[in-house]
Amino acid sequence: MTEPLFRAEAYRQECDAKVVEVTPEGGIICDVSVFYPTGGGQPGDSGRLTWDGGAINIGTTLKGEGDAIILVPSDPEALPPVGVRVTQTLDWSVRHRHMRVHTALHLLTVVIPLPVTGGSIGAEKGRLDFEMETPPEDKQALEDELNALIEHDLTVTDEWITDAELLADPSIVKTMSVMPPTGQGRVRLVRIGAGENTVDLQPCGGTHVARTSEIGRVRIGKIEKKGRQNRRVALHLD
Repeated sequence: MTEPLFRAEAYRQECDAKVVEVTPEGGIICDVSVFYPTGGGQPGDSGRLTWDGGAINIGTTLKGEGDAIILVPSDPEALPPVGVRVTQTLDWSVRHRHMRVHTALHLLTVVIPLPVTGGSIGAEKGRLDFEMETPPEDKQALEDELNALIEHDLTVTDEWITDAELLADPSIVKTMSVMPPTGQGRVRLVRIGAGENTVDLQPCGGTHVARTSEIGRVRIGKIEKKGRQNRRVALHLD
């Protein structure tokens, strides 16, 4: 089991950890991780591991069996031995851009309140696929509304509900293609805004900025037809 430090401390860029396993494929599993594993459309983190007598670059991070988080080296170099203490250091510039894009995509579901059928996150842009028969009449109006929400400097927080509470209110699930993981007794929600000023609340396991103003201005790019009832909306960081 790996403790996911990024969940409660999304801004943490470094931590000390202990190597508990090396997979047959050369992946490194530690007892704790600031590296986010690929999931929910968000890419796995990259960065570097250092230890007494060695260092290795991490190219990506994946989910393993159970609660394990696997750090995947960029190159076939000497691996840290099981039991050694290491320092994990994120490629923070990339992670922070993922956080900005991810939070902006949550806001995109506010200005386009349609079911989401897919999506992906990058360091420069992201996209969501919507169940949308006809394209928006005024793309610029959507972009202006989205940037206005960002400029309101809304707080971004998380909270937890039980599996039973999620099943009792399935309307908070916006993504049709991927249901939130259940079976562990609770589900994490990400809230944008607070109280009566809440603009979005949905299940999510990814990392986000603390306030919407941190996203900066964004631009809505191409809106492409993808299938009979689906359209893909691209979003770019300025």
